[in-house]
Amino acid sequence: MRVTIVGAGIAGLSTAWSLTKLGHDITLIEQGSIPNPLGASGDRHRMIRRAYGDADGYARTIAEALDSWDLLWNDLGVSHYANCGVLGISQFPDDGAEQFRAGLDRMGFEYERLDAHDAAARYPFLDPDTFRYAYLDRDGGALFSERIARDLKAWLKMRGADIRMHTKALAVDPHTASVRLGDDMIVRADRLVVATGAWTLQLFPALADNLTTYRNAVAYLEPPADLEEAWSNAPAIVDIGGQNDGYVLPPLDGIGLKFGAGVHKARAPDPDADRAACPDEGEQIRRLFAPPFRRIDEYTVTEVKTCAYTFTADRRFFSKRIGNTLVVSACSGHGYKFGAAVGRRVAQALTTADDTTLARWLRAEMV
Repeated sequence: MRVTIVGAGIAGLSTAWSLTKLGHDITLIEQGSIPNPLGASGDRHRMIRRAYGDADGYARTIAEALDSWDLLWNDLGVSHYANCGVLGISQFPDDGAEQFRAGLDRMGFEYERLDAHDAAARYPFLDPDTFRYAYLDRDGGALFSERIARDLKAWLKMRGADIRMHTKALAVDPHTASVRLGDDMIVRADRLVVATGAWTLQLFPALADNLTTYRNAVAYLEPPADLEEAWSNAPAIVDIGGQNDGYVLPPLDGIGLKFGAGVHKARAPDPDADRAACPDEGEQIRRLFAPPFRRIDEYTVTEVKTCAYTFTADRRFFSKRIGNTLVVSACSGHGYKFGAAVGRRVAQALTTADDTTLARWLRAEMV
């Protein structure tokens, strides 16, 4: 079967990987480079964790996600995963971090609970007077997203995939599985997969009732010199507590300390607009992390990266079959950790035409 995939973020790349392993002929079309620094799958490292708040289905699906990543590492011949553990920090009752912990309890996942002073003794960048407790799940950590994209691109090239970078899909005909590129060039296939993330609505504006596009940014910071060692041995932080939806990825294998916060996101109908960071955007993000971090004013912002991604109203993944085309959005800010598993499931749906099972799995309704 000839399959064209539009979008080479983690969903598109892993779908191409899975379909190639099944013997299908793949054309992969990406509007930018691979990795694309402007895509939702861009940036250097992304978190994978078992803590999922009240989304128990996704918490259970993490086991399949980790197994799928292991299959990918076997094919690539290298693992791009650091199992550094995941920390949650609760500032007040029922904040985001406490909801994540309650989810771990419901799932029966083991973790270590630390009172504030014990947590600060272990992680001296924390201010023990500003939070109630912390907890450490030793399973989870960071996926090195840029390295994954580069190695998947090389793997696909070696196996004959037609990879077209810096090639914009201007329009698609979902019923004939064809894509119109520049100069009126048409790419035709038996099946078409559209995994274009924040750019999905440019090709399928009728899906605006299902998908909303947002812009966000993350800041890379340099901590005070005397806290560098503590950060180099730190886990990822799934939630800093409070109301900011703040998270952290520690410095790992040459990649810097990264801060991000859900509260910083804003509606962005045009995913190409406002992609340069504002002059004080890194400082805005940094200030969101005190509390629970001490001496936050001594951290230096070294880089700010913007991203664009889609949300659904219920923050679950989305898929829709239109003719011979499957539109997939592993969205709502938590798609990357399931990337390899999403590709395997999409490939299975294409070969079996079982859209119902795919949709239920993407919505975490099967486990």
